[in-house]
Amino acid sequence: MLCVRECPSWSISLDSHTEEITEPGARRPRTINVLDDFRIDYGTCMYCSICVDVCPFDALHWEVGADQSAAARVDLVHDEQRLAAPAS
Repeated sequence: MLCVRECPSWSISLDSHTEEITEPGARRPRTINVLDDFRIDYGTCMYCSICVDVCPFDALHWEVGADQSAAARVDLVHDEQRLAAPAS
């Protein structure tokens, strides 16, 4: 959630939940965070790259030549499926 907290324009939203996992031989179950929804609103994004810099997992990066233009405002909000798709 570092990218969400550090974004100066609040362009990133993230929803998650925790699940308990019991591993064989473990004394107690451990909890992990599971991502439910991740969205970036390029209509409000300032392209400051703070989210990329603070991500400890290198999950975010900028692509050269990626065009974020759209005909409608709603098309500027990218979810995780659209972000994972190759740039056309």
